[in-house]
Amino acid sequence: MTEIPPLPSVPAHDDAVAARVRTLRDEVAKAFIGQHEALDQILIALLAGGHVLIEGVPGLGKTLLVRALAQAMDLTYARVQFTPDLMPSDISGHAVYDPKTEGFKIRRGPVFTHLLLADEINRAPAKTQSALLEVMQEGQVTIEGKPFSLPPPFMTLATQNPVEQEGTYPLPEAQLDRFLLKVLIGYPQLEDEKRMVDAITTGRISSDFDLSAVQRVATAEDVQTLQRATAAVTVDAQVIDYAVRIVAATRNWPGISLGAGPRGSIALVRAARAQAVLAGRGFVTPDDVREIARPALRHRIALAPELQIEGQSPDDVLTALLAKVEAPRK
Repeated sequence: MTEIPPLPSVPAHDDAVAARVRTLRDEVAKAFIGQHEALDQILIALLAGGHVLIEGVPGLGKTLLVRALAQAMDLTYARVQFTPDLMPSDISGHAVYDPKTEGFKIRRGPVFTHLLLADEINRAPAKTQSALLEVMQEGQVTIEGKPFSLPPPFMTLATQNPVEQEGTYPLPEAQLDRFLLKVLIGYPQLEDEKRMVDAITTGRISSDFDLSAVQRVATAEDVQTLQRATAAVTVDAQVIDYAVRIVAATRNWPGISLGAGPRGSIALVRAARAQAVLAGRGFVTPDDVREIARPALRHRIALAPELQIEGQSPDDVLTALLAKVEAPRK
């Protein structure tokens, strides 16, 4: 395997950072065919050190995406299938009695990984869903009163099916607020689906995608360097004011019964920094804020019943809101 040169600690506008991000995106795209917007948004969350809620029908490659990300960055990953009988300790871990030592030892759960795929998170009751709150917010797990830190970088990618709602439990607002972005994955374009079918079926028996083409182009240390570079991206005071005004507008906008809180403003600026890195810039523009506003806010607002009856979506309302909030002119 080719040795990956370490990424120096450099500002986000440095060519080495931009090139590494582009290379990472290209490698993942070898397996995750199409869905470029969704892939970019997930990379934005990774660069910003946030978590992602992915909404899409089954079979669109969400597990494949996590596996490809893990392989391209040489990270560990784990998948947890959320079910109604899943217990919090099944996720975080628990203490078990060891008869050999006549004492208890900690058995760590699947959260002790770099990339955690929480599949169909809304299948489990709130008690189990809340087991991820400490993990997502603090980067640690408490077992038998003792905290255990997770290996950085840590990212939760939770999925839910937008269609099948029978036997599901809506995520509480406190947990939704912990997700930096909500990413919508739709059906692939016709040409992308042709490429996907050809890649999976030609000369192969199983239906799994061959990840051998995805090369390791980064390490865990590189990812942390990219995250530090993203946090160093310049954001002008007027751009911060623009982001805060967008979030504040959701609190009194007609048709929104529950607006986004201050964590929405923070998420919007963090994601806009990563959007700038993805574009190869060391500064945030109002367009970066506008571009990422829907993924950053769509899960933080609740629509009034009359808008839901009319069939409007949070994105429809946010699009109208963004058109009215004035952006900085310089």
